[in-house]
Amino acid sequence: MDIRGSCHCGAVQFAAHTHTPHPYMWCYCSICRKTAGGGGYAINIMADADTLRVDGMQHVSPYQACISDPDDPASTTLSPAVRHFCSVCGSALWIADPRWPEWIYPFASAIDTALPVPPEHTRIMLEFAAPWCEIPQNPNDKHFAGYPDVAIIDWHKQHGLYEES
Repeated sequence: MDIRGSCHCGAVQFAAHTHTPHPYMWCYCSICRKTAGGGGYAINIMADADTLRVDGMQHVSPYQACISDPDDPASTTLSPAVRHFCSVCGSALWIADPRWPEWIYPFASAIDTALPVPPEHTRIMLEFAAPWCEIPQNPNDKHFAGYPDVAIIDWHKQHGLYEES
């Protein structure tokens, strides 16, 4: 499926191809919560990195978050994941991670193309959710304190939702 996305002000537009278009995984980690806003979480999908086309790249600003060591909160390391934002309006656009160079992870909130509705939602990194976040307890939803063992591509394949072309 081809997807198109943009920032709020229109300075950045992007397009890519995805085999995994269902926005099912809601991340409540402090990085997603604080950089993507919304309801205290962010939702990413996955697309083929080599298909990413960007208009307005001069307005794209990267950000690498610092991650605290759970055993020593005073010690931090730079996250390998690079979040990309519009430098004009601040919209969260996509994440790229050198550990998985073949993929980019667009924020579902930046996608303008109609995405399919997932059959369930997976709520992750709940140990980092803000105290004010109300975590829905729908019967089909999955809940994880940290990151689940199932990758985005595997979830789509397990549910028969992986799009071959």
